[in-house]
Amino acid sequence: MRAYLVGGAVRDQLMGRISADHDYVVVGSTPDDMLLAGYKQVGADFPVFLHPDTGDEYALARTERKQGHGYGGFVCDFAPDVSLGDDLARRDLTVNAMALDESGALIDPFGGKTDLQNKVFRHVSDAFAEDPLRVLRVARFMARHAHEGWVVAAETLDLMREIAQRDELAHLTPERVWKEMSRALQESTPSSFFITLREAGALGDIFPEVEALFGVAQPVEHHPEVDDGLHTMLTLDQSARLSGRLAVRWGALVHDLGKALTPKDEFPRHLAHEARGVALVERASERFNIPTDLKRIGMHASQYHLHVHRSMEMTAKRLVALFSDLDYRRRPETLADLVMIAEADARGRTGLENRPYPQAQYLLDLAPEILKVDQREIAERLRDGTKISNEIHAASVRLVSHKMDAVNYSALKDRASGRPAEQGGFLFRASTITA
Repeated sequence: MRAYLVGGAVRDQLMGRISADHDYVVVGSTPDDMLLAGYKQVGADFPVFLHPDTGDEYALARTERKQGHGYGGFVCDFAPDVSLGDDLARRDLTVNAMALDESGALIDPFGGKTDLQNKVFRHVSDAFAEDPLRVLRVARFMARHAHEGWVVAAETLDLMREIAQRDELAHLTPERVWKEMSRALQESTPSSFFITLREAGALGDIFPEVEALFGVAQPVEHHPEVDDGLHTMLTLDQSARLSGRLAVRWGALVHDLGKALTPKDEFPRHLAHEARGVALVERASERFNIPTDLKRIGMHASQYHLHVHRSMEMTAKRLVALFSDLDYRRRPETLADLVMIAEADARGRTGLENRPYPQAQYLLDLAPEILKVDQREIAERLRDGTKISNEIHAASVRLVSHKMDAVNYSALKDRASGRPAEQGGFLFRASTITA
């Protein structure tokens, strides 16, 4: 029995990075041998064992043969005579098909170290095309490493296109797609996941609502990048700069879906795209079966991102209505997420990546005022549901209005309108940031 460190741990070690997971391939052993040695078996599809001391995963060397469709449908052979080379040959990318033996010597039959040095994701063999999930995995690797200069090999991209053209992606479960997508959204350049899928002709199968945004024109005076698909990608990467929260990145991705429903004769304007987009976000959320909190922030991002942009021209009454719609009393994190999504939207425009966004500070400063309302006292005093609700609302408006009067927000408003602060002036014109 011989054990080899394989996969991502080897890749990370060669890159000078610390890997959280250490996976091993075992050659010349059987399940019974592993159990007798004290390993604990896990996994139903093929024998994987946990080391009795370290808890690291040890898998028997195996080969795979395609049978059926999708990322399942494989027949595995993990007989004792399966070699390390056989096992490495079934892996997706050359950079993931390297191993280290017990002495630390590198075993690299497919040139993974060279591809690692050249920052190229290249498939190991044509067997890559048998597993549609690998299309998403390559795209996810690009989301992690594109900012470092990594690329997908042309021949690998061709295989990804073949998979998409054969409709193999249709056999992926929505849950499995979401698992890969959610991981990609939390990487350094999440836009690269969607751009790579689009280059492979796969984005329409995976997320048609996002694919539909490409080619949608916007007003050049507000969107120098013009194309809304590009704007969405810029917004997504801006959200990654602002926050590590999945909710913020998901909201940034879906905030503009409604623009794909704008009639072309109305281009480049997109009136009411916020409301149109809510149903699209809801449909996508249900298709991927994502958590309720993500579904909620995605729908809020579509419906209310322009409200945030225009918040500094709103009255206290309208602001309180916004806080109420967002259920700020129970979920203050929703507003915090929304203002970051809106800031990413404002900065997700070519040449405007570092523009000031004082609306965020403004809203986060005013919203806590409504928490000062003593709801219990009002309820005990009035004892009538409608009167209680009206009084709570009125008291909230008074507190927010008082805060607006007590604090000099002129400087913030000037920053939002682009005017020098010394020019003064109170009125904020939201036309500086529109659709």
